[in-house]
Amino acid sequence: MARGERRGRLRVNESAGVIETQGVAQNGPVAGVYYVDTGDCELVPDDDNPNGWLLKINGVQSSHIDLADPLQLSFEYMRWIAELVHQQFPQEPGARLRALHLGGGACSLARYFHSAYPDARQVVVELDGKLANYVRDWFKLPKAPLLRIRVGEAREVTETLTDDSRDLIIRDVFAGAFTPYLLTTREFTEHAARVLAPGGLYVVNSGDAPDLKNARQEAATIASVFPHAALIADPPMLKGRRYGNIIFAGSDRPIEDGAKLRRQLLGGAVPAQIWNNEQVRDFARGAKVRVDDAPAAQK
Repeated sequence: MARGERRGRLRVNESAGVIETQGVAQNGPVAGVYYVDTGDCELVPDDDNPNGWLLKINGVQSSHIDLADPLQLSFEYMRWIAELVHQQFPQEPGARLRALHLGGGACSLARYFHSAYPDARQVVVELDGKLANYVRDWFKLPKAPLLRIRVGEAREVTETLTDDSRDLIIRDVFAGAFTPYLLTTREFTEHAARVLAPGGLYVVNSGDAPDLKNARQEAATIASVFPHAALIADPPMLKGRRYGNIIFAGSDRPIEDGAKLRRQLLGGAVPAQIWNNEQVRDFARGAKVRVDDAPAAQK
């Protein structure tokens, strides 16, 4: 498991009639395999939801979309991110949220936050231009300025952004099982911190193996830049019993980890727990902080 994982509630028809096409999809999603700039993507219908679609990119589960309900998040790690963001940025009348999504997929979280924060201004950075065009057509995404898709490489785009210009940055970029190294370093994390406004939140989706080496280094790197950090994952993952996702967050202000959030994280199909700043730093103790000029063997 790398980018996303469907466990518990979602069931998809993996044997649906699959077609291959080089054309542009019209009038919404159609099951099939589509050629994109970075390989191929596949749309698979959700057997349990007539409005649900699973997007796979180069064979890896990437996103799930409910066409009728953007607030429905079938990937548990996305639900954890949403719960964390709600605690940091209360859904009050007129609340605005300036969000940057590094990694697009089907724009599941961008659709979610558009519904949860109607006045939000969001930019999704997607490396694959053809995939971005398909997704806009299939899922009828909000138009600019509410939601813009910017085609480009996540680090290059981030480095061009103005200081203090975002409230939320979500990094959800994968090449296979892991995030590209140069999106995990202290130097990149410092760019993210620079782009965030005071009180902003940096959130990353980190994939790891049972040895948790990658997660410890991610924790060490984020904690070296941000004075406050948090971690969300399910207990088997944190005990090194499986491959899976760990969500990290960093901020210049304390990150909410109170009883309400803890109850919400326990309520899904995959119950999770949150670790506070002290626990994250204990978890990271002794791990290397990732830097751009590390020896190739460490990347």
